[in-house]
Amino acid sequence: MQPNELFLSYSSLDHAFAKSIVDVLRHHAIPVWHSATSLVGGQLWHDEVGDALRRCDWFAVIISPHSVNSMWVKRELEFVLDERRLADKILPLLYQACDYKRFSWALSSSQMIDFTGDFHTACRAFLRTWGLGYKQP
Repeated sequence: MQPNELFLSYSSLDHAFAKSIVDVLRHHAIPVWHSATSLVGGQLWHDEVGDALRRCDWFAVIISPHSVNSMWVKRELEFVLDERRLADKILPLLYQACDYKRFSWALSSSQMIDFTGDFHTACRAFLRTWGLGYKQP
């Protein structure tokens, strides 16, 4: 079943890659919450992030050396790992090789979607999660 809204967690240092993921998701009509386009001026960003985490029904995390060292990405992941409703809806997106077990030992039980190779091949695997075919933007 397609997400009502997917929360995309990532380090701000991986912004360009995160934007490419957001573009693919939106091109395939998958609603996505991500801080760069979902937060607006004057909002208390930590409250908005918390609201989105409680509201979203899927969670994707971009795995990279930057995200492994990000306190905020780790907090977001810890929150969703405690949410039973998201138990089968956590999608780790491996962007760059790193020691992600240092980040969270629980991620090794989830099927990684490997973006370290061909981007379009990984997009196909990502969208297959919901039975969607990939249409290149």
